[in-house]
Amino acid sequence: MRPDPETEMLRHVRKPIRHDAADRHVQGNAPYIDDILEPEGTLHVVPGGAPVAHGRITRLDLSAVRAAPGVVAVLTVSDIPAKNDVSPVAGDDPLFVETSIEFHGQPVFAVVAETRDAARRAVRRAVIETAEDKPLVDVADALKADADIMPPYAFRRGEPEAVIAAAPATVAGTLRIGGQEHFYLEGQVALAVPGEDGTLTIHSSTQHPSEVQHVVARVLGLADAAVEVVVRRMGGGFGGKESQASGWAAMAALAAKVTGRPAKVRLDRDDDFAMTGKRHDFLVTYRAAHDADGRIEAVDVAFAGRCGYSHDLSSSINDRTMFHADNAYFYPQVHIASRRLKTHTVSNTAFRGFGGPQGMVFAERLMDDIAWATGRDPLDIRYANLYGTSERNITPYGMTVEDNVAEALMRQLEASSDYRARRQEITAFNAGSRFLKKGLSLTPVKFGISFTTTFLNQAGALVHVYQDGSVHLNHGGTEMGQGLFVKVAQIVADEFGIGLDRVRITATHTGKVPNTSPTAASSGTDMNGMAAKKAAAEIRERLAEFIARDWQVPVASIVFRDDRVSSGEMSLSFPEVVKKAYLARTHLSAAGFYATPKITWDRPKATGRPFFYFAYGASCSEVTIDTLTGEFTLDRVDILHDAGRSLNPAIDIGQIEGGFVQGLGWLTMEELVFDAKGRLRTHAPSTYKIPTARDVPADFRVAFFDNPNREDTVHRSKAIGEPPLMLANSVWCAIADAVHALAPGKAVALDAPATPEAILRACMAQTGSAG
Repeated sequence: MRPDPETEMLRHVRKPIRHDAADRHVQGNAPYIDDILEPEGTLHVVPGGAPVAHGRITRLDLSAVRAAPGVVAVLTVSDIPAKNDVSPVAGDDPLFVETSIEFHGQPVFAVVAETRDAARRAVRRAVIETAEDKPLVDVADALKADADIMPPYAFRRGEPEAVIAAAPATVAGTLRIGGQEHFYLEGQVALAVPGEDGTLTIHSSTQHPSEVQHVVARVLGLADAAVEVVVRRMGGGFGGKESQASGWAAMAALAAKVTGRPAKVRLDRDDDFAMTGKRHDFLVTYRAAHDADGRIEAVDVAFAGRCGYSHDLSSSINDRTMFHADNAYFYPQVHIASRRLKTHTVSNTAFRGFGGPQGMVFAERLMDDIAWATGRDPLDIRYANLYGTSERNITPYGMTVEDNVAEALMRQLEASSDYRARRQEITAFNAGSRFLKKGLSLTPVKFGISFTTTFLNQAGALVHVYQDGSVHLNHGGTEMGQGLFVKVAQIVADEFGIGLDRVRITATHTGKVPNTSPTAASSGTDMNGMAAKKAAAEIRERLAEFIARDWQVPVASIVFRDDRVSSGEMSLSFPEVVKKAYLARTHLSAAGFYATPKITWDRPKATGRPFFYFAYGASCSEVTIDTLTGEFTLDRVDILHDAGRSLNPAIDIGQIEGGFVQGLGWLTMEELVFDAKGRLRTHAPSTYKIPTARDVPADFRVAFFDNPNREDTVHRSKAIGEPPLMLANSVWCAIADAVHALAPGKAVALDAPATPEAILRACMAQTGSAG
């Protein structure tokens, strides 16, 4: 890595410091919401779900539920004092069904009991009679019914349809991309504690405390200021707790309101699967024209996304799929269309990448299609179509790609992974192996960083310095295991020039920092880190001005470093300076605020700069498939990722590895199955497969690309939360490459996820064998 003078001055930032709760995580004593000592009299709330996916309730008899042992109350829509709405945007997510049922398991009522076991047993006594209608379950059903839940949307440049129609060389195809269950370690949970004058404190496992505050206040008819939301940590979020934690917090709050006692909701894993949203699945149809060298001339692609029964965040998620349908490639003439479809399934929601991964999977399939059609190495097709300079650096939505390092990064990974030699070895292996086939793929990642809903790009922080020199740090970001808290603490410690042990990390709290944005869009550190840095810098400047007056020296001569404040030969410890400043009546608290600069987005005109910058990466994966069973092994993975100047290399390596493995699961084994009645059949660990340690390759190489962020981010770092998930595209493409070896020159029909069944189907289609 190139020498950087600032790095030498920093004591904590850019150092591999372990997670602030690492010891407690390993020992099992990091408290999550279900570990909080319950206040005396705490009640337990369990929802009762609809028995059909679509229809209306004709009779609801809860008398046996109310009579069950331990039951204190049974909540229905009639108990809601204000609005029956827990939606983030569109007002179409009822807390409880009124009459119309929109998905199987939709909450109809909730039991409030002395114990969780009593509540679970009582739920089963409900009598729910319905008039059942035929549900729309998958994308094909919704397309046939023209069931658009919101208007279609498109980006356009030029006349790609005409170019494709006249082109001598074209490719076309259909691709199905599956959804994904979040499968966080800590499920949806909330504890509501009533206070004075009808106020409430909510402990919620949420990525968006302010939204939980708004939704609880909306349901109960309270002012926002009457609801405080506290989040110390989550056992994973991945987007599933951005909007969909609110309903469970509102259910607990309603129980507390009705009974006057603390109340807790903790969903059973099966209920969590059935009642909460997933990653959106898509049906993608596309056509493209290319020249003899495989360079794209025009692209026409349509994404049909299953949104589920309500809007949730589907508008922005589908938009981001479109934003990333180019991945790292330039489309001279292009039409990217999207339909957002209603089905009678649980409302899909945010998931790591927020729709971007689905768009990028399409882009990589397109590159492979062109490679298969031209007979060229897929990597060379990717190089031929990368964004470049001048006229080849404008995205389909009008943003100039100013920081493009994709080719340099890919060339470096090509060399370090020994791609060309391995390609020759694999070709030789496949020629001599009848049933086992190897595949190799190197794919890039270009991911836009910022919320595309512009107003969300803001953050606040609160920093106090106490008389003894200890620091209290609070900000609007939430910790879900990703290391946000320790990174922000590193930033604050270096701002004051003090040890990290002096910085006290505190729970996210709407009563300390108001109007927070969700910890999402990979922007948690970018925004909250900068807000905290500004707050700490403000206090440091006050201290510097005070001590400069006291010592009669220029403010510019004051240095904060190694737990001391110095100017020339004069020096005091940081606590000594703080104490003196306090006695001199110096203000030692500050609220910092940060709003991401430069971003604009005009959605009606489909143009602007929706992203502050792009994060880049590339991965090279080698697989072996068994063409008789469809099973595969991941033999080796090489990753080179652009984290800018990493704030914490240890944390960031973990995020890269973890994101890759989560993407591996999505693209190769995690399959959501709904039956014809709209019931989720993969609703538990017994029926839904996620990656384990055995799925991680023994040969797994991860390195950082040396590339300080050209934009003025906190210490020139880059976001690391979402982009690594898309590195797993190389595994899916490598599997397709292995299938292709069965009949070179023929396009591979492989959908995602590439389960053994899907791989076997693709192998049979490739060879033309019967099923």
